[in-house]
Parts: sequence; structure tokens; C-alpha cells
Amino acid sequence: MTARALLLALFIAVGVGGCATPVQVASTATSASAAVAADPLPSWNAGPIKQRLIAFVSAAGDKGSAGYVPPGERIAVFDNDGTLWTEQPLYFQILFALDRVRAMAPAHPEWRTQQPFKAVLEGDAEALTASGEKGLFAIVLATHSGMTTDEFSRTVKDWMATAKHPRTGRLLTDMVFEPMRELLMYMRANGFKTYIVSGGTTDFMRPWTERVYGIPPEQVVGTMLETRYEVRDGKPVIEILPKVIHNNDKAGKPVGIHQYIGRRPVIAFGNSDGDLQMLQWTTAGTAPRLGVLIHHTDGEREFAYDRRSAVGHLDKAWDEALRSGWAIVDMKTDWKVVYPVENR
Repeated sequence: MTARALLLALFIAVGVGGCATPVQVASTATSASAAVAADPLPSWNAGPIKQRLIAFVSAAGDKGSAGYVPPGERIAVFDNDGTLWTEQPLYFQILFALDRVRAMAPAHPEWRTQQPFKAVLEGDAEALTASGEKGLFAIVLATHSGMTTDEFSRTVKDWMATAKHPRTGRLLTDMVFEPMRELLMYMRANGFKTYIVSGGTTDFMRPWTERVYGIPPEQVVGTMLETRYEVRDGKPVIEILPKVIHNNDKAGKPVGIHQYIGRRPVIAFGNSDGDLQMLQWTTAGTAPRLGVLIHHTDGEREFAYDRRSAVGHLDKAWDEALRSGWAIVDMKTDWKVVYPVENR
């Protein structure tokens, strides 16, 4: 996610609370048998995109196929925001940051007069926008640092247990895309190792990705804040510091893949220009390779946006997909359902 897009998201989000009364979370684990059923992707409509995905995965495991991929090389990478769950009207991590400013404000009386925190607390969108990128990063760093990794993980888990989408009122964990969860399971059942490669911070995603997607924390690659080891009251801890050491967006994504995964993926999924370089890096390798874009075309069941959207801006990556023959998933046409609650 770019600083500009995040800033615009903050503008939209002022005054929107992310938390509500806890409700029972929909089960995030579908039976593994779905991955090996006659129709491994039941939430996908029949068509060329579904056929192409199944053909790629099937060929990867067939030693007699030209599309065979040795087991150790079956690496699949997925963007998170807009690819695995909804990202409109703003990134969910920004909802978290805004809620944290409000929650932390009593311990920071200086925020009542200090921008950009004053703007968040007063719901002043104009002042928040005027703070620019510097203000944006001040908010993110202030709400994501100054605590141990264990403390931050508990904070994120507690917030995710009650946080709801500002438009639908559903738990954020009910805003994941059921067709993509099916695809994750199907690929893992066929020997693929699935990674999240996101512009969101690693420490924000790791506490919940295994429960929601079946992706363990060690397979999450994101923006990294600096940390340090120290002993407090005789106990070793790792403290999160207010400094970005790796921005895992755009050109940072292939760098993150190289640094933390160590293999070039054979298939990559994204939905915006922030994923362009990851898709280019993946498909530039020797065959078989596949790049996949999720195109948000369903304004009724989800949101419809692409070239002119501040959040999830899809322009250059769309043009590149058309030139390079990447698969473009039309959400309205290719998905029978969007969210898992539709399957109840």
C-alpha cells in the first residue's frame, strides 16, 4: 500500500470506528476434502479462468506434463488486501491504526494538541489530509511500536475478534473471499506452499492469518518495523521500534520474496498496481509461470473499482496483464459467492 493511498484512506476513515460487540466468528476452516473433490473450486463459476487455474495446479503435480513443477519449487504468493479479503473503503490495518490512536489517547495527552493525532481524535479530515505522508507514518509508527511483539500480537488478536466492516457491519474475518480460500486449500492439497506477500506490516498479519487462511506466520512477508532484543524483569522480549526497515510494497515485494522466501514463485496473485512488480518477477522466470489479477467488478456483492480508485488502484498492472496474458479474475463473472457467510 502506498503512502498516498493510505493517506486518502485515512481521509475517508476519520470518525469511523472498527470495533463492535463480539459475535460468533464464522468458521474459517473448510473441510480439506473440498480440495480433492470432483470440483475442487465449487465457489468458482465454470469458465476459462477456473479451467486455467485448475489446469495449472494439476499440471504442476503431473510428472508427465510440460507444466510439471518439482515439489520444492511449488511456491505461490498472494497479496492480502483486495486479493484475499476486502480492502474498500480503506485498508483494514488503517482502521486498526485509527482505533489505536483513540484507545491510546488517554496515555498521550499531548495528542490533544499535536497533529496528526489531534485530527484523528477530533474527526478533522482536512487537518489530517494536510499532515501529508509525514503525518500518516507518524500515526502508523506510533500505534504499531513501543511494545513487545507479544503485546502487539495480543492487541491485534483482541481487535480482530470484534472489528467490523464500516459498511457491511460484518466482522472483518467474515470479509475474506471464499473462492480464494478454496484456492489456497486446493493448491496446498496439491503440494504448493502458500505465502502472503503484502504491503501490510508483518506483525499486524501474523497473529490471525493461520486461523483465517491456513497460512502460518512464518509464511507471511510484509512491511517490517525495526525490532530489538532486550531483557525486562529477567525475561527476554523483542520490542517493536518506530522505524520501517523494509517497505514491502511495489518494488519491495520481489525484494521481500527474495529475502524471506528465497525462491522465485511460480504463481502470484494480486489486485492492484502495488502488486505489479511481484507479478512481473514471478512470470519472468522460466515456464511454467502464471500471474493472476483479481478485478473488483461486483459493486453489489462487494465493490467495483480499478483505474481511478485511491485504494487498490489498478491501472498499470491491468495493462501489463493484458499484454502479458496473465489471468484476470472478473469477480462478478467468475465467483459464485464472495464471502464465506454466503455459504451458510
